[in-house]
Amino acid sequence: MDDRVKEFDRVIMGIDPGTNVLGYGVLGIKGKTPSMIVMGVVELSKYESHYKRLHRIFERVTGLVEQFLPDELAIEAPFYGKNVQSMLKLGRAQGVAMAAALCRDIPIFEYAPLSIKQAVTGRGSASKEQVANMLKHILNIADGDMPALLDATDALAAALAHHYTSSRPAVPRGASSWKQFIKQNPDRLVSGTLPASEK
Repeated sequence: MDDRVKEFDRVIMGIDPGTNVLGYGVLGIKGKTPSMIVMGVVELSKYESHYKRLHRIFERVTGLVEQFLPDELAIEAPFYGKNVQSMLKLGRAQGVAMAAALCRDIPIFEYAPLSIKQAVTGRGSASKEQVANMLKHILNIADGDMPALLDATDALAAALAHHYTSSRPAVPRGASSWKQFIKQNPDRLVSGTLPASEK
């Protein structure tokens, strides 16, 4: 186990699956504060065989899981494109990464690229560069620690999106939103106002 994870209450690994480049990022949570532990990429283009690439993904993700012992895995879901063969290969890469986590009984959470961008930047249409810049700001990442390949920041963004999503208080049963719950239960409101997103 990597000593860097010992200081955190919770560790989330993010994966941006790919068959040419796979991105990974590991986020540590102390209290409510997220911090980057590590991020990087697995370059797979040197392997000519698609199956060797899948084997390398399984090996590398297994190694990362054993090194950082994440509590959860957040993985970017393949998006629907016009090229069916590319989607099939991407889905296989995602499945192999998920299998590596499942072998260690790690819960898996899938997020669409749009929802990851929305969670990190506030805009589902944000560019990869904008996501990277926002991560740098939120997590106080030094210039020298920013990767050349944005697959790494995409993976870290998946982990951060999961942290934000899983840290929100759940809407009580029987209500579709906090706004609806408060309308149904005005006596439960102690003070303050609704967040702008709920008005």
